[in-house]
Amino acid sequence: MELELAMHQLGIRGKLYNAYMASLELGEAPVNQVATRAGLGRTTAYSVIERLQEEGLVRLVDREDKRFVVPEDPNVLMRRLEARQRTLAELMPQLRSLYNSSRTKPEIRFYEGQDAVRTVLWDTLTAQSKHLRGVLSAAQLLESVGSVVMDEYIAKRVQAGIRLHVLRSSSQDIDALWPHADQQLRELRYAPEHITLAMTTYVYDDKVVMLSSKREDYGLIIQSHDFATLYAAMFDGLWAISQPMR
Repeated sequence: MELELAMHQLGIRGKLYNAYMASLELGEAPVNQVATRAGLGRTTAYSVIERLQEEGLVRLVDREDKRFVVPEDPNVLMRRLEARQRTLAELMPQLRSLYNSSRTKPEIRFYEGQDAVRTVLWDTLTAQSKHLRGVLSAAQLLESVGSVVMDEYIAKRVQAGIRLHVLRSSSQDIDALWPHADQQLRELRYAPEHITLAMTTYVYDDKVVMLSSKREDYGLIIQSHDFATLYAAMFDGLWAISQPMR
C-alpha cells in the first residue's frame, strides 16, 4: 500500500502528513527546517507540529535559543493503535447497551433450511455478557446440528470466554455428550423429572434464540429486552430447583 494512503487511513493526512514525513527524514531539526521541508509557513508549521506532539509522534525540545523537532520511533503508531483498540473494547459493552436501549421495537429473525440452525447457534457467540443460559436437548442437537459442528461451536465459545449454564432433561439426554466440564466453561443441571425440555433455547444479552428439531428445521432469534429479561428469570427459577449433574 502506498505510504501516503496508509498514513491517511491512520488519520495522518494533508499538512500533518507532510510535517511528519519531513521530521522523519530530517531527524532532530529546528522547526524552520521542518517547515521548509514540509512546504509550510512558520506559523502553520508550529500548529501542525504541536498537533503531532499531541499525537505522540514527535517531541518539541528547546535548545540553544531554538526549538527543535525530535521524531519519536514510528513504533509509536502501533502502540497508539493498540491503545485505541483496548479503549474501544472496554467501551463496547457500554456503547452496545446504549444502542440496545435505544431500540423501541423488538426484532424477530426467522431462518429455515439447511443452515438455519447453525446461523442461529453462531449468533450466541456474540454475547457481550460472556454468559449464556441454555436449555438444551442433546438428542435434538445431535440430529439437527451434528457432533462435528457442535464441537467446533464449543471450541469457539470457550475461546471467546463465554460461560454456559445449561439445563437438560434426563429423558431427552445422551449421557456421553457435553457433560459438566469446567474446562469447557459449562455447568450442567438436570430439570425435575416431571419437566421435559425438548427444544434448545439460549438467552443472552437482550436476545432469546430457539433451535428447532431436524423435522421442522428452523431457527429463531428474538431481540427484545423485555422478552429476554422474562426468559432469563424463568430460567433462573428453574435452575434453582434443578439438580447438579452427578
